[in-house]
Amino acid sequence: MSWAKDLSMGAKFAVTGGREGWARVLLTAVGVGLGVALLLLTAAVPNILASRDDREDARLDLTYSGVDTAKADNTLLVANLDTTYREKDVRGRAMEPEGARAPLPPGVTEFPGQGEMVVSPALDRLLKSDSGSLLRERLPYRTVGTIGESGLIGSHELFFIMGAEGLAPLVDGSRVARIDKFGNTDRPPAEPWDPVLILLILVIFVVLLMPVGVFIAAAVRFGGERRDRRLAALRLVGADSGMTRRIAAGEALAGAVLGLVFGAGFFMLGRQVAGSVELLGVSVFPSYLDPSPVLALLVAVAVPAAAVAVTLLAMRGVVIEPLGVVRTVRPPRRRLWWRLLLPLGGLALLYPMIGQGRDNGDFNQYMVSGGVILLLVGITALLPWVVEAVVARLGSGSVSWQLAVRRLQLSSGTAARMVNGIAVAVAGAIALQMLFAGTSAAYTETTPTGADTADVQMTVQLPHGVPLADADRQLAKTRGVRDTTAFASVELGDRRMEPELYASLTVADCATLRELAKVSSCRDGDVFAAVGAEYDTDTPKMSQPGRTVYLDPSYPDSIKGKEVALTIPQGIKKAGIRPDPFGSERGGILATPGALTEEAAAALRSEIYLRLDKSVPDVEEYVRNTMAEINPLTRDSQWFMSSTDSQRYDSIRTGLFIGATCVLGLIGASLLVSQLEQLRERRRLLSALVAFGTRRRTLSLSVLWQTAVPVGIGLLLAAAVGLTLGTVLLKMTDTPVAVDWMSVLSMTGMGALVVLVVTLLSLPPLIRMMRPEGLRTE
Repeated sequence: MSWAKDLSMGAKFAVTGGREGWARVLLTAVGVGLGVALLLLTAAVPNILASRDDREDARLDLTYSGVDTAKADNTLLVANLDTTYREKDVRGRAMEPEGARAPLPPGVTEFPGQGEMVVSPALDRLLKSDSGSLLRERLPYRTVGTIGESGLIGSHELFFIMGAEGLAPLVDGSRVARIDKFGNTDRPPAEPWDPVLILLILVIFVVLLMPVGVFIAAAVRFGGERRDRRLAALRLVGADSGMTRRIAAGEALAGAVLGLVFGAGFFMLGRQVAGSVELLGVSVFPSYLDPSPVLALLVAVAVPAAAVAVTLLAMRGVVIEPLGVVRTVRPPRRRLWWRLLLPLGGLALLYPMIGQGRDNGDFNQYMVSGGVILLLVGITALLPWVVEAVVARLGSGSVSWQLAVRRLQLSSGTAARMVNGIAVAVAGAIALQMLFAGTSAAYTETTPTGADTADVQMTVQLPHGVPLADADRQLAKTRGVRDTTAFASVELGDRRMEPELYASLTVADCATLRELAKVSSCRDGDVFAAVGAEYDTDTPKMSQPGRTVYLDPSYPDSIKGKEVALTIPQGIKKAGIRPDPFGSERGGILATPGALTEEAAAALRSEIYLRLDKSVPDVEEYVRNTMAEINPLTRDSQWFMSSTDSQRYDSIRTGLFIGATCVLGLIGASLLVSQLEQLRERRRLLSALVAFGTRRRTLSLSVLWQTAVPVGIGLLLAAAVGLTLGTVLLKMTDTPVAVDWMSVLSMTGMGALVVLVVTLLSLPPLIRMMRPEGLRTE
């Protein structure tokens, strides 16, 4: 009961203390509210990911089982028309209902007709803008509707659905499918997560959330000096030391509870803003940002409890007597030994996992999280000791320097608390930068060995039935295209079903074949065997004269192939191996068009290599527009090897950038609030100094020095801890340790830049406070 009474009394003092009390409570509430808003946004991350996955699953129109769907009254033909516009992905589908009960895609109320399309709101805006002029040429269809939110995964997604006719003959190809419902129920099980990627996720969450917790702990201590002087008056009327501590905790509790309200408001505001922005190519709808009820309840309970605990802990170092606060005398030196236990304990938790690597990694999530937390919390424990030790040794200088140094010597703990958040964020950023730089080689998409992307910049793949020669001529005339290499290819097997021997068949004219292999004499109708390419061991057997091979054989777990028979002619010639325009060796069987029957030619897949003039602006968009004219199902491809892990790595890196941007914004806002609170605390002192003749320029420089000195010390400590943590994480992943000093300097510089901007923004309030009117009191 005494706890409840004292806490409620402190809360009452906080809200009934006049303008001064309300200013203190509001500053605390704003600071706590910013942290709570980011915590709630973080708590919504699982729901964001789940919502995007659910939307994507609900509109899936591809099949993974390889089972053909028979034509019926409830089937729909869907063609993949995905494209790219100025490095932005544009999802596209052509749809042809085959009956009255054909399923409608999510977000669409009616199928568009031939030559019509429905588009997402973002694509509609783009097509109507000047920057979308080239895309309008590629999509010359009449817009008849808008795709609703249920059919989109993000508010800025570019998506169109057009009406089509005559897709049925293309169902067996890779671009057109027949479905009877949307939403995939036969998706294969997800690949297991790479241990290093799990480690990245754990470290990212800890690094992004630690600055938030540090700032909330600092925010509940706003106005501490004035509060302690008020509590001295309570001692004078009979309150004991325990009661004053509980009353102080009640004041912090009031600010924290009001901060929860502010945080909910900031979160709702951010929730609406999130639906109108796109960050690093990712956008969401406000409905996605619903935090987990359990996590939201945890935030609502943990923040007030932390406010009380932090206040009680801070009051242990303050002796409040009836006639004043015993804090004006020199405090005892801070002890170093227990502060070192925190980072050493963190290293001890991480040490058992050193050397496990990607293949044998079994990173215990609790040990990883605990170790990283202890290392980063160690910064907040070490920084006050380091700041005190450094400022105690600072010598004389200008008047502004002496004012700043004396202030830091009297209240080094307050200065360190203001810098704690930025120091923790910089240390975590340096460690993550080292970890990402060290592991990127294992996940970054790379071109095939020897590929010369300076020679060929684009590859165009034609759908079945499109004449290769005509398409080649159209592309060759496209603006910015310097040269083309056109050919067709298909897989060969020794049997119609489940072949044991494999080879590739490449069909092109003699000039093109000479680019792809070492061919001597050549005329239309010739066939060649190119033997000796790496990974091509079956060609000698497959190219024996008189042998029957099969183009596009079938497999029981995939869509049925063409299975066209082809007899190897008696006059087959030998060809030498040479790197093709992409640097890879093209082995197998090479043939000129005259050597194939019409049935065999229909099974080929046509490709065209393009050499582009990169000095022409938007040259890729001109090529894609020509592709759309040739056939909307024409695709361009990038010659990069991709994997599930590399896609996950890119997603994690994108998530880190988004989270780091949010945390950086929070740090800037929190530092500004903290700086304003410090200035408000010293308003009367600043006014007194001005009244005694101190120049405003001198006072402004002293405030800058008071910020710069602890920030510089904090960033140096952050760099040391960040490099240590990054080295340990790299050794855990069994990756060679290499320090990118430019990245370290850039991370440190970003932290310093945030502090500089905040300091500059605080100068106008500082100038207003340096007036004689500040000596007035109530």
